[in-house]
Amino acid sequence: SDLSAEQYEELALGLKGTSYNFLWVVRESEQHKLAEGFMDETSEQGLVVGWTSQLEVLAHKATGCFVSHCGFNSVLEALCLGVPIVAMPQWTDQMTNAKFVEDVWSVGIRARVDVKEIVRRE
Repeated sequence: SDLSAEQYEELALGLKGTSYNFLWVVRESEQHKLAEGFMDETSEQGLVVGWTSQLEVLAHKATGCFVSHCGFNSVLEALCLGVPIVAMPQWTDQMTNAKFVEDVWSVGIRARVDVKEIVRRE
């Protein structure tokens, strides 16, 4: 889903501030929202791509968690493959799916938003 430039900045700083490797799928049409130099600065730590096979990534043994908008198919794939979810629902059924991820199935957490509806890097 489309995220604001501020949300992209917070996600980017959060990823950059960890010691974990990452794969981040950002549509080509959205990559202009990333801070200038982010991909170069994090090239040893992470990879930003415009598209990848979600199922192949989730099935890979190196995948430690999945930050997801919580569309039903995305949640189902992560559940089937045993990958924990960080839920960032954006609209409609995604809110319900995120609630199930955290409160019913206990297979992940829901990222909390601030008063501006932004998930902060912390």
